[in-house]
Amino acid sequence: MIKRRTFGKAVGLGTGAAAASLSVPQSSASAAPGAAASRPPGGTPAPAVPGISPGTHTGFRTLKQVKAGVLDIGYAEDGPAHGPVVILLHGWPYDIHSYVDVAPLLADLGYRVIVPYLRGHGSTRFLSRHTPRTAEQSAIALDILALMDALKIEKAALAGFDWGSRTADIIAALWPERVTSLVSTTGYVITDLKAQSTPAAPAVEHNWWYQWYFATERGKQAMENVDERIALCRYVWTLVSPTWDFDDATFQRTAQAFRNPDYAAIVLYNYRWRIGLVEGDRRYERYEKQLAAQPPIHVPAITLDPALDPFTPPGDGSAYRGHFTGPYEHRTIADVGHNLPQEAPGTFARAVVDAARL
Repeated sequence: MIKRRTFGKAVGLGTGAAAASLSVPQSSASAAPGAAASRPPGGTPAPAVPGISPGTHTGFRTLKQVKAGVLDIGYAEDGPAHGPVVILLHGWPYDIHSYVDVAPLLADLGYRVIVPYLRGHGSTRFLSRHTPRTAEQSAIALDILALMDALKIEKAALAGFDWGSRTADIIAALWPERVTSLVSTTGYVITDLKAQSTPAAPAVEHNWWYQWYFATERGKQAMENVDERIALCRYVWTLVSPTWDFDDATFQRTAQAFRNPDYAAIVLYNYRWRIGLVEGDRRYERYEKQLAAQPPIHVPAITLDPALDPFTPPGDGSAYRGHFTGPYEHRTIADVGHNLPQEAPGTFARAVVDAARL
């Protein structure tokens, strides 16, 4: 999930209830599905995004595979082949189905939509058994750049949440020439390893219980047992999206992605790496040194804070505002938890459309 220290510096609270009290009416700060089109200063109105009920779709029109970098990446694709490209990036413990309703909305507006399984998820596989199953933040970002190269995509809009936000932020910060616009849920979430080495507020640490669990042998055993890790992931869903009334079929569609043979290794590595329990692969050292400086993001960006997400820093995004130096807008989304694109697909799609017009 997201970045512990950013939240810890912002507040000493960590509950969804606290965050919800700071949400604002949708008419002023968040995009409601099917709302009237926005009009940038001096510009023409953006196309309206139709309203849609979460769970309207259960699958994607097209699933594909492509060899890219060290991976054979599985991805969903929708929309016209020559439309402006948007890449939608999922988080943990989720998969491409977080965008099952967002993708057709954007495709119908003329976007070429790409939704990849991250390394260790779904049908994405390592090409060689000798490749280390590491998951530094820069490694995942480089996976997406390799995907863009394999698909001959020079530039794309990037949008994500959780691991997906971090990946999109990194690409926008280090390779801005590849990014047309950005939608980042929970703002600037590039991991600051130095800051991660010091304690956060107790309530914040409490939210990260699974990170500490994964640092133990018990947590490792749970993740390496398919049934136990699926049960754990479902429990996390209920904690971080307290008002999302998902059914068993919805969860099970995503849970298939957790059966990837590298899933446990990737998830455990990522969370252990963040708190300094494992060293990174040398091939990514230079990128991690760049990210340690917390580089700014200059591309046009919209940040989204789901008000009921326990990882959302309460407020108006000011805790991370200084990292975004280009055209920018912040929106707090009322009554929505961590899995924002699946809980409020119209709102997320609207942000993608609007970010492209900043």
